[in-house]
Amino acid sequence: ELMASLQCRLQVLWEEQELVLLEVRECAKWGEELEVLVRDVCKPNEFDRYLMFIGDLEKVVSLLLCLSSRLARVQNAMSRMDGNTEAEEKQSLNERHRLLSRQREDAKDLKENLDRRERVVSGILAKYLTEQQLQDYQHFVQVKTSLLIEQKDLEEQIKFFEEQLENLEQSIP
Repeated sequence: ELMASLQCRLQVLWEEQELVLLEVRECAKWGEELEVLVRDVCKPNEFDRYLMFIGDLEKVVSLLLCLSSRLARVQNAMSRMDGNTEAEEKQSLNERHRLLSRQREDAKDLKENLDRRERVVSGILAKYLTEQQLQDYQHFVQVKTSLLIEQKDLEEQIKFFEEQLENLEQSIP
């Protein structure tokens, strides 16, 4: 029963993932259309700033999500430590926790820098785009970010349930 329930939950998550991937493709098309518009109206150096911001947006958000996910897994492993946990394993987990925490703080700094750059890009675009086009751009940035987060969350949930299912299968004689 438990295995069937996990498989059912996985099926639902895979279907949700397909829908999100469809939205990601639609967002990418929207991004391409926006890129053409920005290229047509902006100076080359301003367009380069726009392109760099959009490219870095995905990288920085993905980095933050990845580091947060890894940090959460290490924290979960640390919470399961007890008196029987080997000192070497405790030390390894503590070192990984410190390293991931520092990396996440660095990634947060990158995100703050990215947010400043977004304001600069918005200021540039405000000179060339209509109010509606500027709102579309800002909505695009929000949707792109939301989809990245949703995609990563689904990947994590799927991975979790697949691990649970695998552990359950291995525990049954």
